[in-house]
Amino acid sequence: MRLFTSIVGLRSFLNAQRFSQRLEHRLPSSNLPHPLPLEVGFVPTMGALHQGHLSLIDRARRENKLVIVSIFVNPLQFGPTEDLDRYPRTLDADKALCEAAGVDALFVPSPSELGIATHAPPAPPLPLTQVLPPVEMMTGLCGRSRLGHFQGVATIVTKLLNIVQPTRAYFGQKDAQQLTIIRKLVADLNLAVEVVACPTLRETNGLAMSSRNQYLSQEERQQAAALYRGLQAAAELFRTGEQMSSNLVEAVKAELRPIPTIAIEYIELVDSMTMETLHEVKDNGLLAVAARLGSTRLIDNILLSTRRPIVAIDGPAGAGKSTVARMVAQQLGLVYLDTGAMYRALTWFVLKSDVAIDDEPAIAELVSHCQIEFKGQVPYSPTHSPTILVNGQDVTQAVRSFEVTSKVSTIAAQPAVREQLVKQQQTFGQPGGVVMDGRDIGTHVFPDAEVKVFLTASIQERARRRQQDLRNRGMGDVSLPELEQAISDRDFQDSTRPIAPLRKATDAVEIDTDQLTIQQVCDRIIDLYHKQLTPQ
Repeated sequence: MRLFTSIVGLRSFLNAQRFSQRLEHRLPSSNLPHPLPLEVGFVPTMGALHQGHLSLIDRARRENKLVIVSIFVNPLQFGPTEDLDRYPRTLDADKALCEAAGVDALFVPSPSELGIATHAPPAPPLPLTQVLPPVEMMTGLCGRSRLGHFQGVATIVTKLLNIVQPTRAYFGQKDAQQLTIIRKLVADLNLAVEVVACPTLRETNGLAMSSRNQYLSQEERQQAAALYRGLQAAAELFRTGEQMSSNLVEAVKAELRPIPTIAIEYIELVDSMTMETLHEVKDNGLLAVAARLGSTRLIDNILLSTRRPIVAIDGPAGAGKSTVARMVAQQLGLVYLDTGAMYRALTWFVLKSDVAIDDEPAIAELVSHCQIEFKGQVPYSPTHSPTILVNGQDVTQAVRSFEVTSKVSTIAAQPAVREQLVKQQQTFGQPGGVVMDGRDIGTHVFPDAEVKVFLTASIQERARRRQQDLRNRGMGDVSLPELEQAISDRDFQDSTRPIAPLRKATDAVEIDTDQLTIQQVCDRIIDLYHKQLTPQ
């Protein structure tokens, strides 16, 4: 692991890594049409690392080739009466944890390196252009008592993202208001980074992990667990049908009343995307709590949603995703959207045009003229499979041809194609109650899907299934070796494409289908679905 305290040192390291990546994929043995960009995962922290931070690092390690962690106790986000001076600083221990976690580079800049004062406000005007998120997102919840906090967070996070220029940046759901603001600034400033939200990690008693937990005595740690118990009580009430904010908030308060040492700062229900106050949960809501225990300020939250779960089924070609997804949708009474068919439909559209499949600018132009529709019964019924239309033309059978199959990965890997179709998929699935299958549904399209499954099978088994499928459709008899090679090549393309490559989501359940019947696979997924609906 490399340690950097200067921006120039870190940037030099990153430039060298990116150059090395380009050289690696320009070798004659490479099958890629152009060099892959270096995938960089970034985890910004204030140090005093704990298992919650390590869970972010672990996910970044799984999803990127390079992992960068920053440690910076940001003076801009501390108020004049807050704990800047006594905030825990454990750099030696943090370095050891990062080393053990496989971090490639640790960035530990000084305030002066980032161009800011070393003290908390109030102070003379800071010689620094600051980032101001939407006021309405900063004034509620923690913003009421921490004036200037989110402006300070937004400023430093923006600076760090510009310095590192990561592919993905990882943040914990515990700091939900911060996460929402960062998502907003990334979108509004058109920053080329994917913001990845990771679940809150908890101690054995349910207390959300935090660097400030080390301020607590053992007795206080046990008392602090009541915050999560209160949120769980509200979630249980919500599952019975209660949607009014006042009753959900009262459920949290009832759990906290017996502990007089806990001073509640707020318990509120807000929209998880805008931070606006909600009087009831119509689609989704964030129930958030902040309280003080002694001199320690603690926060926690839980997401409440009225939508039926989304089932995301990913996996390589030929693993049985489409067949399984349809059966699961039918047996659960859910809507089925064949996302793979969307890419096939667009591939068919391109192949029928005069545009070369590697002419990305021309294909980007075509995207805006390709209207893909699914017509069929809702929820899914096997007696009436959805009809796929491209600009009104029925292409249901045509999109399954060998010609389309052999070219779909090349087309799907192009940024304009994916951007347009992912938006359509997200719009379609946002209300919930849908089953989607593809190669990046759980990692990219719906990373917050409640049920994530990764289906897989051996190349030999997938080739056998594909050969049988082609025979059944009267599309000729392709040899198994030829199909195995085609599947192997496609696996390579799908797993190495620069945008949303095929990979198992870290929280997905992997199912090897080699020795299972279709119904056995469906039964496992349906069991996962029902467990999601069962109060924990």
